[in-house]
Amino acid sequence: MAVAPSDRLRGGFARLFGGRRPLIGVVHLLPLPGSPRAAPIAQIVARARADVRTWFSAGADAVLVENYGDRPFFPDCVPAVTVAAMARVCAEVVALARGPVGVNVLRNDACAAVSIAAACSLDFVRVNVLAGASASDQGLLLGRAHEVLRLRAQLGGGPLVFADLRVKHAVPLVERPVADEARDLAGRALADALLATGPATGSAPDAGLLEELRAALPQTPLLVASGATPEGIAATRGLVDGWIAGTFAKRGGVTEAPPQRARIRQLLAARDRPR
Repeated sequence: MAVAPSDRLRGGFARLFGGRRPLIGVVHLLPLPGSPRAAPIAQIVARARADVRTWFSAGADAVLVENYGDRPFFPDCVPAVTVAAMARVCAEVVALARGPVGVNVLRNDACAAVSIAAACSLDFVRVNVLAGASASDQGLLLGRAHEVLRLRAQLGGGPLVFADLRVKHAVPLVERPVADEARDLAGRALADALLATGPATGSAPDAGLLEELRAALPQTPLLVASGATPEGIAATRGLVDGWIAGTFAKRGGVTEAPPQRARIRQLLAARDRPR
């Protein structure tokens, strides 16, 4: 039997977003100090501040900060300079934000993300591989839910954990039924919300995957986390509880470009259009 959104969107996710189905805008950071194409920290901060203003002035509900420019990524632990730079930027973002703020430390340093969240009073973290193992262009990505959730508890409860399921640019090391993977993420790894993506940045998840996940976990918040477009949002409003948007909202649909208010408003109009 289907579960009503009012029943599903409860707990930490509902409190964070006030029962809304959020549009979360990604702040793709310029290359940080220590990365191969590093930009000056003042330029990184200025660009992040401008992006945050654009997302919120256009009506987005939250933002997610990612070290997207740091390619090629470390597969697990990032260096101290990356943590320091991201904390600097996140503090600036929080000062400007009109809603929740999250962080994702690419490629898979969830403990660094939780630590930055604790230091900067962030609301959620994104973890690409919270449980299990995936093969990626960075090599093997291993889930460390046991470390992540214990660290969060030690730091006083901390941020919600949004966990990718079969994250983009990676494949599971061992193939299992996707519903079983999802149940383990929510029930054993204690993810607060699940994220569905397509195979690459800017690509949407398969509609059949969303339907299967919703049927398997009717009470777990589920978000589309790549490839969000006005058409995609309109088509998935009955299946998911939010969207993490990036590429479509950027000038010319280019991920590295600044976001544009007009494109963000197209996403919001698709979400809010009467059925």
